[in-house]
Amino acid sequence: MLYAILAYHEEDLVTSWTPDEDAALMVELHKVHDALHEAGRLGPAARLGGTARAVTLRGPGAGMVIDGPFAETKEQLLGLYVVNCADQAAAIQAARDLRRANPTAVYEIRPVQLYLPGVAFPVTEAAE
Repeated sequence: MLYAILAYHEEDLVTSWTPDEDAALMVELHKVHDALHEAGRLGPAARLGGTARAVTLRGPGAGMVIDGPFAETKEQLLGLYVVNCADQAAAIQAARDLRRANPTAVYEIRPVQLYLPGVAFPVTEAAE
């Protein structure tokens, strides 16, 4: 079964990291990514752009576009993973592995009820 592991973090903390600090964290996260990939369990994964560049579409009809997400929490959704796990316990273990690499993040685990594969994602622009 597919599970989404949603990575939440304090955006101000993440954006305060130096390039070297960020790269060191990514080395640790890539160890988990590589293990999941080698096991054939890692699907799409993405680091999301900053919330300052995000917009939200809400409301009836065509909706209204407003600036950014306005979550009532310190943490923001900053990334996600789709993993293929036998059950919820295996998905929780994958999230624990990610958390060992990035212990200040919060991980939400949800079953994926619909997955529509598409074309491969292009490499995105670097963080600004």
